[in-house]
Amino acid sequence: MATFISVPLKKSSEVDLVKPLSKFVTATYPAGEEQGEYNRAVEELNKLRKNALGRPLDKHESSLEILLRYYDQLCAVEPKFPFSENQLCLTFTWKDAFDKGSLFGGSVKLALASLGYEKTCVLFNAAALASQIASEQNLDNDEGLKAAAKYYQLASGAFGHIKDTVLSALNREPTMDISPETVGTLSHIMLAQAQEVIFLKATSDKMKDAVIAKLANQAADFYGDAFKQCQYKDNLPKEVLPVLAAKHCIMQANAELHQSILAKQKKRFGEEIARLQHAAELVKTVASRYDEYVSVKDLSDKINRALTAAKKDNDFIYHDRVPEVKDLEHIGKAALVRATAITPPLSQKFTDLFEKMVPMAVQQSMSIYSQRKAETINRLVGTMREATNLCNGVLASLNLPAALEDLSGDSIPQSIAEKARSIVQQGGLQSIEQLIRDLPELLTRNREILDESLKMLDDEETTDNELRTKFNQRWNRTPSGDLYKPLRAEGANFRNILDKAVQADQVVKDRYNTHCDMIALLCKSESELNAAIPSANPTKTLQGSEVVNVLRSQLAQLDEIKKERETLEGEIKAVTFDMSITFLTALAQDGAINEEQLSGSQLDQLYGAYNQRVQASLRTQEELLGQVQTSHQEFSSLKQSNTEANQREEVLKKLASAHDSYVEISNNLREGTKFYNDLTEILLKFQNKCSDIVFARKTERDELLKELQQSIAREPSAPSFNVPAYQSTPAAPAGGPTPAPRTVFQQQPQQAQQQPQAKPQPPARPPPPSFTPQAASMTPTSAPPTGPPSSNPPPMAPPSQAQGPPYPSYQGYPGYFQMPMGYNPYAYGQYNMPNMPNMPNVPYMPYQANQGQGGYPAAPPTGQPYPGYPQQPPQQQPYYPQQ
Repeated sequence: MATFISVPLKKSSEVDLVKPLSKFVTATYPAGEEQGEYNRAVEELNKLRKNALGRPLDKHESSLEILLRYYDQLCAVEPKFPFSENQLCLTFTWKDAFDKGSLFGGSVKLALASLGYEKTCVLFNAAALASQIASEQNLDNDEGLKAAAKYYQLASGAFGHIKDTVLSALNREPTMDISPETVGTLSHIMLAQAQEVIFLKATSDKMKDAVIAKLANQAADFYGDAFKQCQYKDNLPKEVLPVLAAKHCIMQANAELHQSILAKQKKRFGEEIARLQHAAELVKTVASRYDEYVSVKDLSDKINRALTAAKKDNDFIYHDRVPEVKDLEHIGKAALVRATAITPPLSQKFTDLFEKMVPMAVQQSMSIYSQRKAETINRLVGTMREATNLCNGVLASLNLPAALEDLSGDSIPQSIAEKARSIVQQGGLQSIEQLIRDLPELLTRNREILDESLKMLDDEETTDNELRTKFNQRWNRTPSGDLYKPLRAEGANFRNILDKAVQADQVVKDRYNTHCDMIALLCKSESELNAAIPSANPTKTLQGSEVVNVLRSQLAQLDEIKKERETLEGEIKAVTFDMSITFLTALAQDGAINEEQLSGSQLDQLYGAYNQRVQASLRTQEELLGQVQTSHQEFSSLKQSNTEANQREEVLKKLASAHDSYVEISNNLREGTKFYNDLTEILLKFQNKCSDIVFARKTERDELLKELQQSIAREPSAPSFNVPAYQSTPAAPAGGPTPAPRTVFQQQPQQAQQQPQAKPQPPARPPPPSFTPQAASMTPTSAPPTGPPSSNPPPMAPPSQAQGPPYPSYQGYPGYFQMPMGYNPYAYGQYNMPNMPNMPNVPYMPYQANQGQGGYPAAPPTGQPYPGYPQQPPQQQPYYPQQ
């Protein structure tokens, strides 16, 4: 009776986790202690997988602990790495647990780039191993019963969890062993077995019969549900269905048995007999139909003894009416088992190898927050720089402060001299020209990286489309065109960025060409610069005037505003805040992160005060510029205006504007160089991402091609057809076995008319003849072989007593046929040939064989001639063929 169903484990192919995961860690986290710790954790994860899946597992709790620990680690690592077909692509290959494969094709297997698929298969193995461990428990003691019930409930919960999650985890049709229908059935089977174990424990503990009957009836109900689920499915082993049917009957019989005891206690003797009769019928059904799967001898004997005693007592003493089974009161049910809820961690010794790594949702939120923060900083800094450039442009158009310093009209203004020295210190024209020459090389390098990355995608997609066209629906993997959409969108974005960068470079070059002559003039010596500036009549009368002092005070205030902006820019760039704690808290509380709301409120809190200071600086500058323009008009009206003075002022304006342009162009070119270098690193990561996914797709393609080749090999090469009669091998005579070339089959008389035996057997000894001493004396003692050499055994002494049928049948080959020893109506020893030249004294043998004759039939009934063959006189030689 103690027959329990256990589930075989799935087998997985080896997967290298170290290379792709380490590459992601290196690309995502900066070099240092944190990166090294994560790389070591990746190696530990790879070792854990090998221990869990790369070797045979013992049916012991320690092996189950390894599987559960790996499953827990997969659950913990899933949100921390971007596992997907178009990001971090890891292809896991698993074989069907119930498919034994074929000679040419191997077993059915499925390869998917999905961590959810890996989790599902690992959990399946954990459930299967739990069922095996439970089936190995000793059910004769209390500890074994408790352990078996625990593991069956764990297996039931795991299979049920797979049923609920497998389709969403895979996003495609799974193999039959992990399909919702199959794992749902397995979950019911495991729960039924757990209930049966509880029934056995209650029986062992000698609990009340009413309780035991309810437990058994509930187990029968569970087995019935499981039987209904797998009744029309052929994906489970063939012995599962009869075992479930037998267990359903057995547990129902146990329920009736214990309920009959309860009826006896209540003096309901007729009910007792009815229930025992029903139990006996159930057990008899099991014994007649499922005896090869489940033994019910002990239970049957117990029920029959109880039934015999109950009938005897009722017949002689109680004379109670035996009711019909349908009129009996239904037995109650008591479910004391429940499928274990699958809530990680399942392992008792689990520690997350990547405990310090934040989940991908937090990483993505941090990335977006960093972008928002950079945009906020750039907006504030850009606003201040635009205001400063505007201020410098206005002052340059007014020739300030050079006009205040050039009251003599024949010397270089101090501000112009300082600007000239600043340009020379920064490298002059040579530094700008070198930066301009470097930009095309950086641009070309980035374009080549981007083009090569997209070309890899194009080549793989072309190959995928060709194979899809060739194999049609058999090529059942995600189309490369759909898979690469995010990468192509990312590549198009990079190309758009490069195009805009080219346009920006051209703007900078045009501006440089516009101010190139004046910048070159500022790079010359002081004497050359002074000579290049036209001289004008002196305006010394304005020195010390009130308007000049007002202008100088206003310019000093503007310079102070510029310095404050430089300080404010440094403060804005120095602001730091760790948003990961905020995001982690939100993820833990709500299960999701509203990044936009959290980031917006935090950035307003961090940069709100700085934004107010920037706006105040802009308002102050606007007021001062208005005052400067008013004062400059008054200053211009007091100056002596002539052609030479206007030319000098125009040159000084251009020199001041050239200095400002030089500073801005230098900054733009350096920012452009940094932009291209940073973009190169980003594009290299993009190239690695493309290379990884293309490599993974090629690996998946090779696996799928191999499976398709095996599938094609399993298919018949052509439809079945009838062979013409003249091409077929001559059939054996009616009633005879099919001959096997060069092989002797031993057959029973009843089987000889149906089919030859599968394995060759040595020939049976033919019956010896009854011969007289006179006939025996005529037989030569050293007769040579009478025919060609044969592969049959050498002659042996015949038995002392004749034996009856069946007679052996001998095979033949073209040109030579053994003589069949069927029934001979002639007496042995007649028609002996006389001595002839060169011939031994042998019996007369008129038998003639037809070319290509088939095998010989079995022996005929006693007293009838052998059908289909001419009879021959007896021979006085051994009845085994001669060598």
